Amino acid sequence: MLAAFPAPICVRGESRVAQYDVFANPSSSAAEGIPYVVVIQSDLLNALATRMTMPLAALGFAGKVPIALCPVITVKGKRLHALAHFAAPLPAKSLRRAVGNVAAQSSALISAIDAVLSGI
Repeated sequence: MLAAFPAPICVRGESRVAQYDVFANPSSSAAEGIPYVVVIQSDLLNALATRMTMPLAALGFAGKVPIALCPVITVKGKRLHALAHFAAPLPAKSLRRAVGNVAAQSSALISAIDAVLSGI
């Protein structure tokens, strides 16, 4: 027998956010080392109240990391490591105004998520 969920698990999102849009990190306590997050979630899931994001860390903050797992992504002329192993959902309403879009660098982000999932 299946148990009923007491609350809906999908709620209409608050904002329109495009895949690969980059936002200032909504966590002010972590923004110094991780100034941005990039939305990696498909636009087809915009009805959800959250967006799957990947943190973009300053090169020095990230330390030595494998490039396959943490590719270098350029945002506003700044080189940052995408930390695929720290990908996490954030409330869509916390992502205020996009500062850019890194769709041109999407293959590196997809490969990094693949490295997390497959270990390759």
